[in-house]
Amino acid sequence: MTSVNGSKELQSFLQANPDTDVIELLQPDMNGILRGKRMTSREFSKVFGEGVNYCASSVFMDSKGELFSSVDYGGRDGDPDIIGRAVAGSLAPVPWASRPMAQVLLRLSNPDGSPYFADPRTILDTALKPLTAMGLKPVVATELEFYLLEHDGEKFAPKVDRLPGSDIPQDGVQYGSFRELELVEPFLAELDEVCRAQNVPAGTVSAEYAPGQFEVNLEHVDDAVLACDHALLLKRAVKAVAQQHGLAASFMAKTFSGLAGCGLHIHLSLLDKVGNNVFAGKSADGNFSDTLRHAIGGMVETMAESMAIFAPNANSYRRYSHGSFVPSAPNWGVNHRHLALRIPLSSPANTRVEHRVAGADANPYLALAAVVAGIHHGITKRCEPGPMVRQGQEIGTEIRLPVNWVSALDAFAAGRVLPHYLGEAYHEAFEKCRREELDRFHAEVSNRDYEWYLRAQ
Repeated sequence: MTSVNGSKELQSFLQANPDTDVIELLQPDMNGILRGKRMTSREFSKVFGEGVNYCASSVFMDSKGELFSSVDYGGRDGDPDIIGRAVAGSLAPVPWASRPMAQVLLRLSNPDGSPYFADPRTILDTALKPLTAMGLKPVVATELEFYLLEHDGEKFAPKVDRLPGSDIPQDGVQYGSFRELELVEPFLAELDEVCRAQNVPAGTVSAEYAPGQFEVNLEHVDDAVLACDHALLLKRAVKAVAQQHGLAASFMAKTFSGLAGCGLHIHLSLLDKVGNNVFAGKSADGNFSDTLRHAIGGMVETMAESMAIFAPNANSYRRYSHGSFVPSAPNWGVNHRHLALRIPLSSPANTRVEHRVAGADANPYLALAAVVAGIHHGITKRCEPGPMVRQGQEIGTEIRLPVNWVSALDAFAAGRVLPHYLGEAYHEAFEKCRREELDRFHAEVSNRDYEWYLRAQ
């Protein structure tokens, strides 16, 4: 039976889009890859009411869509179904589809109605509960970097301008270049239209620190789960619109050797019950409160055990290198882009922290769950973050985070904070799945093996 609110949302949508005959059900897996299925119009009401059967193991798939043998889910457990229901407010058209189509995000639950423990949205909900119990609400926005690519029949290359009157590619990173934006204006214009149609609050767009690299900022919202919905839907829209324009879009953490990686930057402030920003104020370190300093202390303390979430696959770790605006130490400070935790310039009411560690390939729900876990841990334990890096100060080259996949998973497995926020069952399953994907990756023999070792061995 369709819920009252779900029925109203569906009816309102169909009145505005009466030709819609297919709906895509979207659900993120462990890697933040949207998976799901399509339903025809005669089944629309089910997803907004009693729900639809949904394969529980899909949230545990690897990057290629394959199941893991190291956990029960999808193998030894008989691959059971659970229930998927529409996330309120997420129903939207799919403008790039060849026929009238809609999309909606799913929330997963057990047959008895309880939340499914491995749904990334549920994991973030669980991690947020301790802050909610304190009367604190995060206000969150994300920034996503990506490349637009073209293919010459042999390899991918960044979409770049040509020198006037020639086919010679323009050299240089061209950061902040309006010409780079003009070059892809048809793509950007359609992306803006798609985001408006799908209620994704995309804002500032900039040419980033590499040829063919761009960043789209999403607006702040006072619903942390919704902020992550926006991030995933933006990635889906970017990829789809790029394809419409004969391009590919890459959110890989490191798409090209020698060029900048792609990050997922998370901006977060905390409001109390009456709407005051508890990060605003004064402390011994600057124009921000001791609450923010302790929150940073907690994020510093939990950053090593969180790296396997911030950098979820083999390619993720190619992004961490000195001088790349990608942090490899749990440092912090004001207005300094080389740091893991940056306090941007802002008015007191907008005092926030920018978490700069995660790659654009990270699952945003899990990444934010790790961030808020560190924040709550830091506030309640009054964690000290260590010396602040001053504005303009040069930082050293010391690597103090686990910036390879094995050491990151070792730190995750040894972590003592995250299991309390993610849930011990999910913490264990995540570690096993990621180790198995690591083993699968290293078992592959690539062209690089032949190029480096065939003659030498």
